[in-house]
Amino acid sequence: MPTLTLHDAVGAALAEEMRRDGNVIAFGEGIATKRHELVTEFGALRVRNTPLAEGIIAGTAVGAAAGGLRPVADLLFAPFLCYAMDELVNSAGKLRYMSGGQFSFPLVALAMTGAGWGVGAQHNHNVEAWFVHSPGLKVVMPSTPADAKGLLKAAIRDDNPVVFLLDIGLLYQPGAVPDGELLIPLGQAHTVRHGKDVSLISYGKTVHHCLKAAETLAADGIDAEIVDLRSLKPLDEAAILASARKTGRVVIVHEANRRCGVGAEIAALIAEQAFNSLKAPIRRLGGPDAPVPASYPLEQATVPQADAIATAARALCRQLHA
Repeated sequence: MPTLTLHDAVGAALAEEMRRDGNVIAFGEGIATKRHELVTEFGALRVRNTPLAEGIIAGTAVGAAAGGLRPVADLLFAPFLCYAMDELVNSAGKLRYMSGGQFSFPLVALAMTGAGWGVGAQHNHNVEAWFVHSPGLKVVMPSTPADAKGLLKAAIRDDNPVVFLLDIGLLYQPGAVPDGELLIPLGQAHTVRHGKDVSLISYGKTVHHCLKAAETLAADGIDAEIVDLRSLKPLDEAAILASARKTGRVVIVHEANRRCGVGAEIAALIAEQAFNSLKAPIRRLGGPDAPVPASYPLEQATVPQADAIATAARALCRQLHA
């Protein structure tokens, strides 16, 4: 099984889908420069750089999708999706419904998000909850190269617009990626570690922090289960509820601002549908309600780390050995 970085897994998915379907095109901020192998294989008509103008890029993607193409638009840093909100939210997300299904909008908006490069607050702002709250859009955030490849291929084939967020801190982390066709359905979570005492529910880079926390907890006799959401909309409610009912204790972890984040929706889901299975209150760990510093150590301090996750889980499990 070959080893790829998440960045290279995205490139592999793009290449495979462009070979499979001549309607798949890729354009955006620097995409032809950083993925020159795609230009070599598919030509400058199908892979091209654009000006730094997110609204124009997203608007072009919407029009191309309505015209029968399957565009993948690289918008670079997630905070600058602010400039593309009308095109993505008000057009791509709504026009299929408003047209009575006469048009479909099979586009993917790629953007990098999260801590890891010390790029400062205007480039590091986790905005996934904005798009989860926007009708008609799907939202994906993988934590491994294999998931990035399988989910991106599924997103490109989807007839709905997909906001596909790449965690900056994971871009060049290597991982095994299976050979051959790899499709991961949107809306299907992955239980990366099975356990019986506490559920750690996460996505993006904090999945890896949960794995480190689980190792620490195991030394204390606490068996943690880890659920990687992978897709934030559609959300795999069945997997979340099954884990919560199994362990009775839940810690929800994400890097984005804790207030009104994806974790709040998950906590509400569990409270509404699995309350009788809970043995302790639900805990949420997230980033602060503050701009992210450019300093690397301070940036990392805004992200829930393994020690904090393990501490929260221990607090929920304090009666296990009493």
